[in-house]
Amino acid sequence: MLSRRHLLISAGASLALAGAASAQNAKGSEAQLNEAFDDFFNQELDDSPELVTSLGLDKGARAAAKSKFHKGSLADVERYKRQNAAQLARLRDIDRKPLGGMPAVNYDSVHYDLETTDRGNRRFKYGDGNSPYVLSQITGAWQNAPDFLASQHTIEDRADCEAYVARLGELARVMDEEVERVRHDVALGVVPPDFCITGALGGMKTLHAPADQSTLVTSLADRAKAKGISGDWAGLATKAYQAQVLPALERQMVLLESLKPKATHDAGVWRLPDGEAYYAQALQAQTTSTMTPAEVHQLGLDVTRELQARADVLFRKIGMTSGTVTERYGALFKDPKYIYANDDAGKAKEINDLNALVQGMQKRLPTYFGMLPKTPLEIRRIPAATEAGASTHYTDGSLDGTRPGIYWLNLRDTAEAPFWDMPTTTFHEGIPGHHLQLTLQKQADLPMLRKAGGFGAYIEGWALYSEQLAQEMGFYADHPDWELGYIHDALLRSGRLVTDTGLHNLRWTREKATETLASIDGDPISLAQQEIERYCVWPGQACSYMVGKVTILRLREKAKAALGPRFDIRQFHDAVLLAGSMPLIVLEHAVDNYIASHKA
Repeated sequence: MLSRRHLLISAGASLALAGAASAQNAKGSEAQLNEAFDDFFNQELDDSPELVTSLGLDKGARAAAKSKFHKGSLADVERYKRQNAAQLARLRDIDRKPLGGMPAVNYDSVHYDLETTDRGNRRFKYGDGNSPYVLSQITGAWQNAPDFLASQHTIEDRADCEAYVARLGELARVMDEEVERVRHDVALGVVPPDFCITGALGGMKTLHAPADQSTLVTSLADRAKAKGISGDWAGLATKAYQAQVLPALERQMVLLESLKPKATHDAGVWRLPDGEAYYAQALQAQTTSTMTPAEVHQLGLDVTRELQARADVLFRKIGMTSGTVTERYGALFKDPKYIYANDDAGKAKEINDLNALVQGMQKRLPTYFGMLPKTPLEIRRIPAATEAGASTHYTDGSLDGTRPGIYWLNLRDTAEAPFWDMPTTTFHEGIPGHHLQLTLQKQADLPMLRKAGGFGAYIEGWALYSEQLAQEMGFYADHPDWELGYIHDALLRSGRLVTDTGLHNLRWTREKATETLASIDGDPISLAQQEIERYCVWPGQACSYMVGKVTILRLREKAKAALGPRFDIRQFHDAVLLAGSMPLIVLEHAVDNYIASHKA
């Protein structure tokens, strides 16, 4: 019979052996995971020359990518689906149990993405992954390529210019492949609403400009001239534009015109094949949560009430006491003291004033963040050729920081961008919003696959959280009008919860959704309608902002409660940001890791 002491020694030895085995298993799983991630990332680069360029990797062994666009035929779409399924199977073969900390966060984030995509791929045979419509007023290469070529495709030497011209021919190919996919989807009964077709045709007609007025031509010609690169680049770009791009664009326009008789005015995706399930899948994929359409709708109503109550207080501070909150926002939109001259000089001044705001925010960042972004931020106007259907947005810089992040501002009409509403937009798109988050993700110690990836609810949730953080940093202390801008944009996001679910789950008309949104945030009907038409094309995406923000705030309160005096806002922000973009359900685990590591 063994003594008690012998039993304890034996148990200790067994635990030590088990611990060593567990550590060995974790190392094995982590090594497999890193190898898989490297392979997945290289497959993404092989399939997406645009990603290669966006990351600034289109040089050396991948220099050829700079002359290409992705392949988008029906056969290619099926190939991408098979590849996603194979990657998911490979990931599932890796033992998840021994992983902890960041390896577990990495595994769970990629697994969520692959599994969610695979589920959608298996059930739905139409659309492009984010939208059920390959072509619309906001989807398609016609909409995305001009900005991409102007901002992402760098021009430094002759080879860059030659690659640009080659890409114009590639653009024409992609547009024809889109036509093939639209015809396939139409045969399944998938046609955009009539107003989306009208919007797309309007944007395409604007893009269909004489060569000397097209940004597709002038972007190359102007930048080559500025760099002193010899050659008739305007002539070469014009030839490709006229011989290849314009005919492809015209074929898309003819196709969309032919769809008008088949289009209905119904706005929601519920009318599409298996449409209710499509929306449920889209909502889950976009919010990376388990919230139902009914829960999202109610969250929107609840947050709206809270925000409108705060807006009423702020309006009284600036002497606006008459009318509803919506009516007072309508009056504020028309106040001439906030509106810049609607000409090039006025638009340039607004951008200069916003740049000054960015510089002021940069000075305050070290108090709230441990790691700071190294890549510079620029503010630019969206080109006139695409501004009609485009929204203010951000494009991130290159992986090495040599190409800046760009906050694209839509200034088609300065009356749509009164200054009281612009600080919060700038904090959202720039710092501490998208630019800070996406730049820090690239600087973080993460697998390349995760540096380059992202989840909308996390990314947009962070940007919306940043708007509130600016308030907490004291930016609006002496500017109740600026805080009204923050509340206005928060109302837009709570209104999105109400109207997106209204459109796609409750079967609202575009008109009802437009009127509801305008009644929530006080936007002019024209702006509200543009927003609603975007939600019609991109179901669920509009819900990602507020769901993400509410989740980050809840996790911050959880960390505060758990850590008490040990809580440090800089450490919390680093924990959230340096773990990279992830599904919200995985973010909870990352914050738990942070709490556990700082409790001792």
